Amino acid sequence: MTQRILGIETSCDETAAAVVADGRVVLSNVVHSQIHLHERWRGVVPEVASRSHTMRILPILQQALDDAGVKPHELDAVAVTHRPGMIGCLLVGMAAAKALALRFSLPLLAVDHVQAHVHTALLAEPQLQFPALCLVASGGHTAMYLLRAPLDAVRLGTTRDDAAGEALDKGAALLGLPYPGGPAIERAALEGKADRFNLPRPMVRGNQGPDDEDWFDFSFSGLKTSLLYLLRGPGAVAPPRALDEPELRDLAASYQEAVVDALLQKLTRAADRHAPKSLCIGGGVARNQRLRERLQQEPRLRALQLVLPEMNLCSDNGAMIALMGHLQLQQGMLADMTLEPVATPQAGGKAKPR
Repeated sequence: MTQRILGIETSCDETAAAVVADGRVVLSNVVHSQIHLHERWRGVVPEVASRSHTMRILPILQQALDDAGVKPHELDAVAVTHRPGMIGCLLVGMAAAKALALRFSLPLLAVDHVQAHVHTALLAEPQLQFPALCLVASGGHTAMYLLRAPLDAVRLGTTRDDAAGEALDKGAALLGLPYPGGPAIERAALEGKADRFNLPRPMVRGNQGPDDEDWFDFSFSGLKTSLLYLLRGPGAVAPPRALDEPELRDLAASYQEAVVDALLQKLTRAADRHAPKSLCIGGGVARNQRLRERLQQEPRLRALQLVLPEMNLCSDNGAMIALMGHLQLQQGMLADMTLEPVATPQAGGKAKPR
């Protein structure tokens, strides 16, 4: 008998809902983006985001059910993001999920947003080979996980400061490119020369070895500062220098390449250390075509089963939440009406090498 899970995602600035059957078939996947609301501030304003979720959540839920051809009483459970994220935003999705669970006597499942990104590979490739090396890279998170089996993921490394997507957004702002910054830098970089400017790759060459606690961690704040100094001189005291179009394209390409290099360097280290059988990516930065291209060119990484989810599964979406709900329901991992939102991601342990 088919098991149909409704997934609800409102952790940041996407109002999303989806229905997934048996943890494999996406029956619907509806996402409303708030980019136009936050452009003026070049970043997500929590109160504005939560108000938009409040206005959009019911129409989005109705569309997800209609697209799937499913009535609420025909669902088997409701899964909702309860961590990490902006508290006000999480509360909107959780209120909707609790209301549905109460009204239709459905199990309630509490999903970790980052873990949902980690497990997205199972939607893209149900025959995923374990252990899988998983990169989650977005505006709010950058971390690597070793997924040893469904619901068995350990964190290998995380960012010490800015996330990769945050670094791209801030770099775009420095270059005078529009919001959101990641796609803007990617467009500007298309015809640029990535080797024209020598920008740093923080925490890539300075580590002593795999026993160091930061061997798999990331850092992007130094890269952002280097771009600032390049544009405004040491100490950033000079007015921003004017860039002609070729120089802007080359600088965008060089900056993007530095971010991609840092991600690939740590993925390669983790592959050497933990001997995964597959590699998958998730999060908004996973949509970046240069990253996808480089993953398929890197000899150590392309030797793995490479899983690159469709674009609509990389950004925040309800399908990945429904998938996690399916896995948790199988294990009896149910929540109740006392469920509270949590701003921070769940702590991860360290994986031992094989």
